[in-house]
Amino acid sequence: MVKLVQIQAGMLFLALGVHLGAAAAGMLRVDGAQDGVTCRFRVETPNADEVKVIQAHSLVLSLQSPVFEEALLNRNGSTLVLKESSDCAAAFDKFISSCGAAARLCGAYAAAEINDKIYFHLRCICTVERFSLRLDQATPLHKLATKYQVTVLQQGITRYMTQNLARDSSSGHVAGWYEYALQAGDVTLRDSCLQYMAWNLSSVLQSGEWATISSQLLMALLQRSDLILQSEMELFAALEAWIIQNEPDGLTAENALRAVRYAMMPPRELFRLQTQSSVLAQYQESVRDLLYMSYQFHSAPPLQMAKYFDVNCSLFVPRNYLSPLWGSPWIISNPSRDDRSTSFQTQLGPSGHDASKRVTWNALFSPRWLPLSMRSMYTESGAMQPTRVEGGRPRIIITPATSSTDFAGVNFQKTVLVMAQRQGKVVVKHVYNFHQSTEENGDFLAEADLYRRTSEYLTDSSLFLHIVVKPLYQTLITTKN
Repeated sequence: MVKLVQIQAGMLFLALGVHLGAAAAGMLRVDGAQDGVTCRFRVETPNADEVKVIQAHSLVLSLQSPVFEEALLNRNGSTLVLKESSDCAAAFDKFISSCGAAARLCGAYAAAEINDKIYFHLRCICTVERFSLRLDQATPLHKLATKYQVTVLQQGITRYMTQNLARDSSSGHVAGWYEYALQAGDVTLRDSCLQYMAWNLSSVLQSGEWATISSQLLMALLQRSDLILQSEMELFAALEAWIIQNEPDGLTAENALRAVRYAMMPPRELFRLQTQSSVLAQYQESVRDLLYMSYQFHSAPPLQMAKYFDVNCSLFVPRNYLSPLWGSPWIISNPSRDDRSTSFQTQLGPSGHDASKRVTWNALFSPRWLPLSMRSMYTESGAMQPTRVEGGRPRIIITPATSSTDFAGVNFQKTVLVMAQRQGKVVVKHVYNFHQSTEENGDFLAEADLYRRTSEYLTDSSLFLHIVVKPLYQTLITTKN
């Protein structure tokens, strides 16, 4: 049965002449004299189970879409017949409305003679934000904007999607958006989805969306060193569940299991996996060498291990683990007020020889630190140079409380995770890696508003950070006699 939906979109664009100016208003009058101002679209699904008839302003669509412009110039009758997928057909009326909004904004900003770059950015934002979109409408609208080359709408929806990755949805949407971006060639959306999932992996692993992700997305995540999660054991448990649920081919399962960093698991966990994991029992031959090297890593002194093996390979490099052995959360109330400090302990290293040893760290946060390169030169001899003044920028410095010979051969990489509020959730906004001070990055919290209570960086007037210390063993350089 054919369902007919009649949508009148012509009235949506009556104010267009006011925004586009006198020249465009004249064009509207000419266009209206020629064809009655409107054009008709008959939108059909492949199975013809639903048909929509939409009236729209031909000039508006021609201004926004070169595809529509050519089709309208070459049409034989008063109605253009378009074939669209079911999801795109359902969203076609909103797509036409969005094109109208883009045209009105084009005229408004052009009349104000706004800088082109700013004007385009504002069009992208306003075109989408003037319409309330549901998460399930984003992909079909992006498909239509891409197909009909409505660039401003395409960019606007990409921005909407990247800013709504943290939104709650019944079945999850980030993995679906990633797969679509991969297919559509939208690099910005693809990278944003992948980064969001990598930086908030613990919540992704616990969601219903995890079991549905593709093998391609799975491998893209497993190969990253910037994953943020509780531990490598949490990752293996989620991977095991994914393999049991999806039953991938042998090569995919083997590649996924070989991406696990078994050396980052304590020996007792490795023994448990070998005796209790059905997946590891099935594919043990595929990862036998990795398990053997992991046991060697835990049994041999790190300096001895470094003489014979490349300890900089991914198997021995930690990810961003949130468990207490690797770092500590740090909640700074009213961060713009003054300097703050904290102390915490981590393990010396993940090797079995170092896991029981502890290192105490001191961290100092300065909200307005002025780097040496930005300090003015004092002409008076003996004048004291201020170290923290108005106009400086935030800085964190992390140093060990004591020195030890145990530190030999170990490089401690510090990582600060900066949280922000998105759609009622606290998610990871930035990741900064450094050796001792965030000055090494140059852009630490450069865009953060630490003064306004409603800032997305503040939750209950507090800045939420998490410090991770990653011990990296250094390969020794041997010389021949």
